Amino acid sequence: MIIMKELNQFLSRHKRSVLLISTLVLVVVLVINLVVTNSVLNAGEQDAEAVSVSNINPKYNELMKKGAIALSDGSSTSNTIASTAEKKEEKKATSAATSSTTAPATTQPPSSYTDENVPFATAVPAASPADYQSQWDQGFLVAIDNPDPSYSCPHISLTDDDRDLLERLCMGEFGSGGFIGAALIAQCVKDAMCFDGYATVADVIQYCRYDGSTDIGTNDACRQAVRYVFDDNCDAVQHRIMYMYNPYMVKSAFHESQNFILSYQGVRFFDRWGY
Repeated sequence: MIIMKELNQFLSRHKRSVLLISTLVLVVVLVINLVVTNSVLNAGEQDAEAVSVSNINPKYNELMKKGAIALSDGSSTSNTIASTAEKKEEKKATSAATSSTTAPATTQPPSSYTDENVPFATAVPAASPADYQSQWDQGFLVAIDNPDPSYSCPHISLTDDDRDLLERLCMGEFGSGGFIGAALIAQCVKDAMCFDGYATVADVIQYCRYDGSTDIGTNDACRQAVRYVFDDNCDAVQHRIMYMYNPYMVKSAFHESQNFILSYQGVRFFDRWGY
């Protein structure tokens, strides 16, 4: 009681000072929280090529929910987006299942690239304005300004082991990116298997030098993304993506010398030049 009485007397005598100090502490906490939150959501996002909300498929939530339904009942989501799959399969049927493996992809820069002041590459402008609606109608999650209408990849089936490993890889590489981030990673893996001929997810991890942890488990968003990209044979973007890195964590002149496709939550994705 004595302590409480003395405390009340102290607060009464110094009410203005206590209020001022409390306000300053609250402001500092809010500023720190804002800075930390922005760093998490936009790590390394120093360029003007970041994906805006207007580029994301308006049916994003619907597509993600369909993946969740498929996971809960054990069925494929292919029937729910049959028109999209059928349209894409008409083009994919004419593509070769694999291509040369003489130049393996890599997600990490060779040790010779150590430039700390690497300028960000920008996307090569398309010959005509990109049709976002057309990309969304075909099932692509994010519309880009430099789509490749000829992009296609045949359906690739996953073994149970490959599926489990890929789901964990999506979590380890870009778990913070949600369904879209995981789909971008899954598409990178599928494109490596399709265009560089890797037979398993483990081979892609080894030879493309992915270093995201596969020991931290996964989540529903990653499982849904793997189903969307592999089971439904849909893609995150209408363009081949072979490389990815986070400039917030490492600088890479190698990546920035490649064909820049998009940046999502600070992670930058590229295609190779040429084949």
